[in-house]
Order: sequence, then C-alpha cells, then structure tokens
Amino acid sequence: MGQVIARVISQKGPCEAGHRVCDEFVIGDHTPPGMCAWAFYTLFPFASVLQFGGTFPWESDPDKATVACPDPANPVVFELRRT
Repeated sequence: MGQVIARVISQKGPCEAGHRVCDEFVIGDHTPPGMCAWAFYTLFPFASVLQFGGTFPWESDPDKATVACPDPANPVVFELRRT
C-alpha cells in the first residue's frame, strides 16, 4: 500500500479553509490536520485507488490524479501523487 500526498496546484477565489498553492497533506483514513473536510471527502476515493495500486485512464502519469474541491465558485485543485 503506497502513501498519497495531496498538493494544492491551483486555487481560484477565496478558499474558506485558507488553502494555498503548494500546501501539502498526507492522505490517510482521516482528514489531515488543516485540510478542509469537504476537500478530503472529495479526494479520498481517488487517493484510495492510488493507495491500492490503481490508475486513472485519463491521467498520463499512472501515479497521479488531479481532483478539484467541490466549491464550483472558488475551486481548489489538488494533485494526488502516489509515493
């Protein structure tokens, strides 16, 4: 089982959780300290796929996934990377 790091790669508009580009979080079974719970709940299924060796056919790199938080007016985009 691999470790997955979530890194903020884009942030548009005001983020209520205060996320900024370059913030990083280790994704596990619980919301990491300082991470928005809504973002975590959105990222978790993708992180689980990566943790257990899965890939996404739309990604050019099998060790990553790009996922946006659910706020359509102020999206924070995360890159999930399997290490």
